[in-house]
Amino acid sequence: MLNDDRGRPGPDAAGPDAAEAGAKGPTEWNEGRHGVGPWEGQWPDDPRFDPEFLRDGDRRNVVDAYRYWSLEAIRAELDSRRHPFHVAIENWEHDMNIGTVVRTANAFLAEAVHIVGRKRWNRRGAMVTDRYQHICHHENLESLVAMARERGLTIVAIDNTPGAVPLETVELPRDCILLFGQEGPGVTEEAQGVASMTCSIAQFGSTRSINAGVAAGIAMHAWVRQHADLSQAW
Repeated sequence: MLNDDRGRPGPDAAGPDAAEAGAKGPTEWNEGRHGVGPWEGQWPDDPRFDPEFLRDGDRRNVVDAYRYWSLEAIRAELDSRRHPFHVAIENWEHDMNIGTVVRTANAFLAEAVHIVGRKRWNRRGAMVTDRYQHICHHENLESLVAMARERGLTIVAIDNTPGAVPLETVELPRDCILLFGQEGPGVTEEAQGVASMTCSIAQFGSTRSINAGVAAGIAMHAWVRQHADLSQAW
């Protein structure tokens, strides 16, 4: 179940120790505030829980099952079940969409996000999800290609260019890197040259292109539909 702004953790979120201790569990924040308030009753005897959140409440944008968990515990749990696809985005002109890409990659549990080009990027759009997502920097495409070869990952560029294969009809590799360009110029010719294939996204309106962050979300969801175990989704 996805977390709502005033939701409570599910029955298993507190763990058996909390149940045996007779803990009352979380309380909701009042006045429309996000998350849950301080834990009521005896605290759960579980190392995943963060004493600060138990004491002060947890207002983070996390699913209910992770309420009161420490950042390290959440990351460790996510790492235990990440999907084998990666996301890469070129960043030659300080693209403002990278934060959105990171947030979506977190939602679909990508193995990692790779920033190619400039190291600095605007994190505002990530909505703090970069704390839970592995993010790697590559100064150039050669570095990304070397990593892909080392890990046996197929590079798939996403761009509406002549000769591109429709994303709606292609079978995406399970172990792959979905490579995106910047808003406007799209994937560079050099990037398309290192990709095994380029996939386009079907459009039917008047605009020449769609937002790079939106395109990334569409491509990631295409991978999820083909390869993910949907029974494990929240």
